[in-house]
Amino acid sequence: MFHDMFLNSLSTLPLTSNVKSRAITAENPRGEKGAGGKASSHLGPSRKGSPCLRDVQPGETVTLCNIDGPGVIQHIWMTVTDQTEKNYFVLRDLVLRMYWDDEDHPSVETPLGDFFCNGFGRGCVVNSLPIAVNPTRGFNSYFPMPFHKKAKITIENQHEGPIPALFYQIDYAIHDELPSNTAYFHAKWNRQKITNNAEDYVIIDGIKGKGQYIGTYIGLATLERYWWGEGEIKMYLDGDTDYPTICGTGMEDYFGGAWSFASQENGKTVENTYNTPYLGYPYYSKHDEMVHNPYHNDDVPPMRGFYRWHILDPIRFEKELKVTVQQIGVYKNGLFERQDDVCSVAYWYQTEPHQHFEPLLEAKDRWPR
Repeated sequence: MFHDMFLNSLSTLPLTSNVKSRAITAENPRGEKGAGGKASSHLGPSRKGSPCLRDVQPGETVTLCNIDGPGVIQHIWMTVTDQTEKNYFVLRDLVLRMYWDDEDHPSVETPLGDFFCNGFGRGCVVNSLPIAVNPTRGFNSYFPMPFHKKAKITIENQHEGPIPALFYQIDYAIHDELPSNTAYFHAKWNRQKITNNAEDYVIIDGIKGKGQYIGTYIGLATLERYWWGEGEIKMYLDGDTDYPTICGTGMEDYFGGAWSFASQENGKTVENTYNTPYLGYPYYSKHDEMVHNPYHNDDVPPMRGFYRWHILDPIRFEKELKVTVQQIGVYKNGLFERQDDVCSVAYWYQTEPHQHFEPLLEAKDRWPR
């Protein structure tokens, strides 16, 4: 009965159902039937009259959708400028939040760019199964986001100036009912500008409930020399204390790499970025490509962005979950403890209610180095 609710694929496309398809845009903010594209432009009625939200002011929170359930958000598309006359970090200054049913505290809270694996306030191409970012910041999410009563998505502008245009479309399905074991989508951002020596960076902690961990994005700005990727990802499940149930073999391995991500070209080490459906390394830079100033150069700490989706291998938990990563490097004399600048987004599904998130860092504390 419910098998086609979430598992849309080529094999299920011939199957009919009672599900109703809807979409929300700036022109049809309630997703009403027969109400799409009604706004008028100088070309006339229904000729692209209101394709976006305009001039979102500093401090303003706009509601992208407020949908009555039961239903499932199937796809989110949005795009926005990455800079204004005020500053260059729009993608870190816009805060994405999602609320399910009648909750007052968000189940998703993260800078907009980082949710789509575009950290450091910079856009990059991502070509994966649940997240796709096309050239010039066409952000797409295909995570299924079910809700029984209500779904609310907001964007808060914490940028210093107005955002001239926010484009979006939210595609969703209305159902008669959802399975009783349906869990809710969650995502949370974190950052430690300098990790503590010999202390694991916490990707997520305080998850209480039943569910499955389904993805990690990490943005790493290396602050020390030499190889940085020996730190192991740890999953503490259901009462684990000193040692986790799941412990990987290194950060590069967790994101699908091997023997670093580099190749040798003309005697120089060259970083290789890549995208695959379930894991990738889409972003590398050691320059500030946005700013030119005659008084300083464009050098910045090397920045690397990685994603890993646990879609075919979800990490299931019954009561609680904590996820961490070590900061360990290696040089000619062996392993050493590192201190770097690390940020992350954790993605998971769980039963509600969830533990309330700690307050998000202030906008300036989220800016990249």
